[in-house]
Amino acid sequence: MAERRTPYEIYWEILVYCKSPRSFTAIIGRCDLNSKTGQEYIAFLCRKGYLSLIKDGERNSYVATEHARDYIALFTELYQKLFDRIPGFRL
Repeated sequence: MAERRTPYEIYWEILVYCKSPRSFTAIIGRCDLNSKTGQEYIAFLCRKGYLSLIKDGERNSYVATEHARDYIALFTELYQKLFDRIPGFRL
């Protein structure tokens, strides 16, 4: 049985995936989230300055900010020390 992801792992997955601009639908699909929880995670990351909303006409997308690099690096280092491997996306 697969273990549940922590919010920190989900934040990491979203930020890594959003290194290039991604739509809301792409994020929740790739990170295996439902719409409601996806909105909550994305809103939190935007409030903290880790994600930025890009509006292009009627199309909105999200991209990780420079500030997100710190979180990605710190989380990856901590995860590696705890589990002797780097975190990865669930496929």
